[in-house]
Amino acid sequence: MWVYEKKLQYPVRVSKCDPHMAKLLMEQYGGADGELAAALRYLNQRYTIPDKVIGVLNDIGTEEFAHLEMIATMIYKLTKDASVEQLKAAGLGEHYAAHDRALFYQSAGGVPFTATYIQAKGDPIADLYEDIAAEEKARATYQWLIDLTDDVDLQDSLKFLREREIIHSLRFRESVEILKGERDRKKVF
Repeated sequence: MWVYEKKLQYPVRVSKCDPHMAKLLMEQYGGADGELAAALRYLNQRYTIPDKVIGVLNDIGTEEFAHLEMIATMIYKLTKDASVEQLKAAGLGEHYAAHDRALFYQSAGGVPFTATYIQAKGDPIADLYEDIAAEEKARATYQWLIDLTDDVDLQDSLKFLREREIIHSLRFRESVEILKGERDRKKVF
């Protein structure tokens, strides 16, 4: 069952129109290590994960959709007042030609989202290590995005997202330890 609150997980504010920063944020919208890929990966993997940690994948997978909503809001706010010339100058001319100002799942480099970004091995420990790596890559990307803007309001929201990636990584690490303990106990018996 889904309960949707009509508010963002964390407030998104931007201080200025900045189409170039919007283009960079698309990496977290539709890129290989972005929020959509993470949400789909975790919610898919939950079907082959033991019951002891299934809730972690459910919780984090759904939270990633909240992060996706925050990124979409950032991109919208950074571009809503941009002129076509500003969009072109920011490298968004091709995007504008194909989608106007609509959001489209693609990376900062313009590569469309693909299901090949979603990893699922079927081995719970292997999948959780993949998930840890995904969270650490997202954390690093958020730090780089923070470094690329001087908008303190935008930095605030990006810092929130960076910190959530750290928490997710820790939760996945805890899940690995739970499953390793379970595996080791079974070998003893």
